[in-house]
Amino acid sequence: MAKIKQRKPVPYGDEFFEAAGVAREVIEFAAAAPIFSQGEPAPSVMYIRKGTVKLSVVSKTGKEAVVGMLAAGDFFGEGCLAGQVKRMASATALTTATIVVVQKQDMAATLHSNPTFSDRFLSHMLTRNIRIEEDLIDQLFNSSEKRLARALLLLARYGQSDQQVVLPNLSQELLAEMIGTTRSRVNFFMNKFRKLGFIEYNGELRINTSLLTVVLHE
Repeated sequence: MAKIKQRKPVPYGDEFFEAAGVAREVIEFAAAAPIFSQGEPAPSVMYIRKGTVKLSVVSKTGKEAVVGMLAAGDFFGEGCLAGQVKRMASATALTTATIVVVQKQDMAATLHSNPTFSDRFLSHMLTRNIRIEEDLIDQLFNSSEKRLARALLLLARYGQSDQQVVLPNLSQELLAEMIGTTRSRVNFFMNKFRKLGFIEYNGELRINTSLLTVVLHE
């Protein structure tokens, strides 16, 4: 059931947005800084030029769930284009991040007038939709061990590197929230992956592509 797609979003610099004629603001965020919060007005679409961003939601009872981990080349906050007036989730910079902010009206105008930019954004939306479907299948049918392995590979952008990728410092609590299990289970599997040589977990987290064998194993 579990599939890991070789997704390679290409981070665009100012020249791409400039060529598309997009009015924008570029903001730098420190690690752990909030980008926007659930329930706030949703006036803009954002694009990650550099860094890693966590999307999370909080229930009425105060329980938090991680619903997305994004990196350079990803758009987020696009719900405003479909009439969303308030943010449905909170966005937090996990590492230092460079975010391009485009106001809703400017984004809508550019999508209508610039086919190249529109194609890039459509590709993002379709990829995001596929990812959501795969995440649902993963939660329904796969063990917590496979879900953790898949989450680590997706965070490491599997397919973009031949051997090893270094991830930002991620707590076991955060990983547990992402895959819907307990911190103790995450700790058990992380130790197992380390002993098998799939990861290096000492101060910083290094992911080897050999971790894919956990996902593919029946």
